[in-house]
Amino acid sequence: MRYVSTRGQAPVLNFEQAMLSGLARDGGLYLPETIPAFRGLRDLDGLPYEEVAFRVIRPFTGDSFTDDELRGAIDRAYARIEHTAKAPLRQLAPGHHLLELFHGPTLAFKDFAMQLIAQLFQIALKRSGQKITIVGATSGDTGSAAIEAFKGIDNVDVFIMFPHGRVSDVQRRQMTTPDAANVHALAVTGHFDDCQARLKDLFNDHAFRDQVGLAGVNSINWARVVAQIVYYFTACASLGMRDTDFTVPTGNFGDIFAGSIARAMGLPIRRLIVATNQNDILHRALTTGEYRVGTVEPSISPSMDIQVSSNFERALYLAYGGDAAAVAQIMDELKHGGFTISQGALQALREQYLSGRVSEDETLAMIRTIRAETGEILCPHSAVGVAVARQHVEPGVPMVTLATAHPAKFPDAVEAAIGVRPPLPPHMAGLFDLAERVTRVENDVQALKSLILDRRTQ
Repeated sequence: MRYVSTRGQAPVLNFEQAMLSGLARDGGLYLPETIPAFRGLRDLDGLPYEEVAFRVIRPFTGDSFTDDELRGAIDRAYARIEHTAKAPLRQLAPGHHLLELFHGPTLAFKDFAMQLIAQLFQIALKRSGQKITIVGATSGDTGSAAIEAFKGIDNVDVFIMFPHGRVSDVQRRQMTTPDAANVHALAVTGHFDDCQARLKDLFNDHAFRDQVGLAGVNSINWARVVAQIVYYFTACASLGMRDTDFTVPTGNFGDIFAGSIARAMGLPIRRLIVATNQNDILHRALTTGEYRVGTVEPSISPSMDIQVSSNFERALYLAYGGDAAAVAQIMDELKHGGFTISQGALQALREQYLSGRVSEDETLAMIRTIRAETGEILCPHSAVGVAVARQHVEPGVPMVTLATAHPAKFPDAVEAAIGVRPPLPPHMAGLFDLAERVTRVENDVQALKSLILDRRTQ
């Protein structure tokens, strides 16, 4: 299995190399040259999540990992997800199901990918003796999942940037309370797009990148996307492999892009529906064909407060028929505020994705409605997904909405909606009693470089 950059000017890599690299050296994102067809869809029903994961992920890894290495990594990763089904389906209404992705150690869907990546990194680094520095940017959940997965691991330093004052208290404390010497939480002045831009600046400084052995675990990392493909398969298996619609609350486009890869592998996904909050650049782009960066508006669903959705570049690459030069050109235009999607590419995107937008008031109302109708308490991101999904449910076609986080991660928003603060699960009950360890950093790449060089443990 060979991996190519969306911008066409970076070396072709195998799976392990692409995983350890994160961002391609030309600034692009890695994708497999071909999407493997999945054989045996009807054989998945009733299998443990770990076995489905092995069968789905194995074709993407090529000869980078042996079967025993991959199985072992999967088993260790998902032992930390507490629900026996790992990603259970809960029925909200006739034909509408919630895919619960928040039973991992940090209560968010990011655990499914991050726990596995950490295991695969350990295998690769032990084999090579390499030392790396992971730098990530987060709008809330990626950072806590990365810190939880990589804390205390030999040969790895982890620096996570999050926008100061723009994540929930629970999200922040999940990043700032671990005391392992190899993890560092960095509160950056600005918003998530600033953090993401500085991350790309670091990767594009090849001298610095090589000096510190820079690696990335954001959803720019193909291994993140691969791990997220799996729960689309388990959901479809639970529903009898019928044509199924999925609605995905998304900011950086990685989770829903995983669904498009699952469909390309042969999964009977009929429609993929993008659900956004008021920071609706994806909805605007799919509706108008204009991808124009606006002002990020802080919201009660902060993990979606994004205007530059990195994984959308992968979708554009496929929509442009693999024309890397065209992608490189529009990504350059993005530096100046935005671009126009060609008519042919826009048609290709619309054949892959629908979209919808939900306001703050509609999000709060949906949390109240679902609580009243079912007793289920939604996090605000999941509520955005459910609200958009209800606009698109059709008789006879199952609808699955991805529930991306536990409501206890966003207690203020939930309390504003229903007057109840959802409690943290037992394994996190003492989170607010722990001391925080965080460094304030200006939105400046030189300041970040100096801090990383100073704090590395290697």
